[in-house]
Amino acid sequence: MIKIGLLSDTHGHLDDKMLNFLKSVDEVWHAGDIGNDQILQQFKNSKPVRAVYGNIDNQMLRLEYPEIAIFNVENIKVVLTHIGGYPKKYAQGIRKLLQEEKPGLFISGHSHILKVIYDNELELLHINPGAAGIYGVHQVRTMVRFTIDGEKIKDLEIWEHKR
Repeated sequence: MIKIGLLSDTHGHLDDKMLNFLKSVDEVWHAGDIGNDQILQQFKNSKPVRAVYGNIDNQMLRLEYPEIAIFNVENIKVVLTHIGGYPKKYAQGIRKLLQEEKPGLFISGHSHILKVIYDNELELLHINPGAAGIYGVHQVRTMVRFTIDGEKIKDLEIWEHKR
């Protein structure tokens, strides 16, 4: 069993409220638009970090992190990317990737809108954690925490904070 803290679109912003929410997790996953490497350095000393770069991220971050990460946690295959869209409205090339990889969990960011949707057709859970940073059109900053236990994704918690 592993507890995941998931965030996206920090755009270089990390504060004590965010750190407090992520304190109890085993791993931190970032779905792109990190902003600068100091964001993820805050976690790297104490827990594993998985991340992908987003459209605003510079060359340094693009060299350190992939555009798409595919990995297994417990008995769940995960596909993590920044621009991915949603079930029935996936970004170009994503549907094909998901059909080929057959993940149980698909994570993307970019929209700044928190969504958790089960895709019955592809049999996967899609999570977009929204935007945790202070830059963008969103009025509420969001992140999520959840547990992966074998083949189960459970105990999803949402963090919300007004900008």
